[in-house]
Amino acid sequence: MSAYDYEGLGLVAGLEIHQQLDTATKLFCGCPTAIRDPDDAERTFTRFLHPTKSELGELDEAALEESRVDREFEYLAYDTTCLVEEDDEPPHRLDEEAREVVMQIASLLDMDAVDQAHVMRKLVIDGSNTSGFQRSSLVAQDGEIETSDGPVGVEDLMLEEESAQRVEEREDGVTFSLDRLGIPLVEIGTRPDISSPEQAREAAETIGMLLRSTGKVKRGLGTIRQDVNVSIADGARVEIKGVQALDAIDDIVRNEVGRQVELLAIRDELESRDASVGEATDVTEVFEGTDSGVIGGALSSGGAVRAVPLFGFDGLVGREIQPDRRLGTELSDHAKRHGAGGIFHTDELPAYGVTDEEVESLREAVGAGEDDAVAIVATDPETAELAIDAAKARAETALSGVPEETRGANDDGTTRYLRPLPGAARMYPETDVPPVELDPSEVETPELLTEKVERYQTQFGLGAGLAEQVAYGRRMPLFERATDEGVDATFAAGLLESTLTELRRDDVAVGNVSDEHLLDLMHLVEDGELAKEGVNDVLTAIAEDPSLSAEEAIEEAGLSGVDESEVRDAVSEVVERNRGQVEEQGMGAFSALMGEAMGALRGKADGEVVSSVLREEIQKRA
Repeated sequence: MSAYDYEGLGLVAGLEIHQQLDTATKLFCGCPTAIRDPDDAERTFTRFLHPTKSELGELDEAALEESRVDREFEYLAYDTTCLVEEDDEPPHRLDEEAREVVMQIASLLDMDAVDQAHVMRKLVIDGSNTSGFQRSSLVAQDGEIETSDGPVGVEDLMLEEESAQRVEEREDGVTFSLDRLGIPLVEIGTRPDISSPEQAREAAETIGMLLRSTGKVKRGLGTIRQDVNVSIADGARVEIKGVQALDAIDDIVRNEVGRQVELLAIRDELESRDASVGEATDVTEVFEGTDSGVIGGALSSGGAVRAVPLFGFDGLVGREIQPDRRLGTELSDHAKRHGAGGIFHTDELPAYGVTDEEVESLREAVGAGEDDAVAIVATDPETAELAIDAAKARAETALSGVPEETRGANDDGTTRYLRPLPGAARMYPETDVPPVELDPSEVETPELLTEKVERYQTQFGLGAGLAEQVAYGRRMPLFERATDEGVDATFAAGLLESTLTELRRDDVAVGNVSDEHLLDLMHLVEDGELAKEGVNDVLTAIAEDPSLSAEEAIEEAGLSGVDESEVRDAVSEVVERNRGQVEEQGMGAFSALMGEAMGALRGKADGEVVSSVLREEIQKRA
């Protein structure tokens, strides 16, 4: 995508950052916030969800469109989930730990806390919540962060419950897992102060750093999600959901600007051609006996082919608006939302087994000329009618430019249509959870990660690179806890950032090693119960059997410590075995014998102790 004059185009962007909190229990119940394997599910149940009207009697457009797709939702329940997640028990009061963490975040963002946090229900009927809504509470407003291109305002900070996790999509429904549902989640919404893709990424990185500074946010894929709102002066506000990686945000913004620029160019061309969209009709007869596998397969199953003429659209349906995505892709996305596999259009036909003769007959059937395009859908009759109407509606919006909508982020930096933008009709009060008083003075502002990097260098003598690795690493809270309990900082940092990384590269399942395992192991080394040289073997033993304690893993690895007399006996035997080399080289033989001595002790003794004894024994015989 070529570079754009973003200021000239009037680019306006804002962010919504969603971050899971690493609390002991969920937001509205006492269940743990652990993620489970779907195979561990104890039982399942199903639900069908339908939209409800707001207090003003209005239906949210996004929820209404979602409800048009008739789907059954299946949920996996565990021994770590309860009736609250299943919507069979009222929610409990807002979790106290989550409230404390969110107040720390408000302080870091320089926000003003509300006096009382009131819980609201936000209508969501895509199956991601068993109740048909998400509980959300406004906590703070009017903050600000700094970027190299100027300040970015932070409009609001919400405390919400995380949605259920999709496990499987089926033709008739979706399977969700209840382990994630209810994990405390903060949503941070910026003002539309962002004016370039680079500033969008920097703002997201800054907010991410502030969140991690609390030491109480979950880490890993899926624990943080970024939504980006993008518009240009003649375009429209588009919400792009589910950007997983920070380094994808600038590409997402660039590609969305490009999409809107291209859609506006298509609008202008359509206007110059006096284009219009015709009525959808049944053209099944055109394709009787077709060689097209897709169309023939649909018809052999009792399906139908529906078509819509797009007058003046010839050559524009196939026009690229994002890398490898065209206006026809947009029409197809809308058709897919109603159950169709997609669409065909005359800018890409003849192809897919459709012949020239069939294309000509299709044009004739709908009254389309050579300057026109035709879009078709082939599937069961009911779906075909819904899908072609959706494609028709999207083609009509192309006449006016860029539609306001919610889109999903793709891995390649492009986006796809999801649903209309939600409106105010999706929010209404939660009557089962009482409001809570918020007092910012009850929490301390956490130390920033940038400040930690400097402190680790001055207080512990860590190098700049290692200090940054530890501060920004996912086990920073464990490092802080270990050093507070007297563990040597250099050893702790090396274990958490180097040793674990090396073992992971060697395919050791270090994810099975808990923080308690690591802390106990560090204390055993500090107390002389385990030599540093034996740490890798002990960690490997724990990774293979996480039920072992650190002490048991030492026994399992055969690394119970030895006293100095045993070290001296082993070293003396090595030196005696190599007497000739020692007498000839003196201390020059040290390096070779050190390796042999450590091998003889098999990691049971600390290298510094072995080194000291070896020097003494060599000096006796040299």
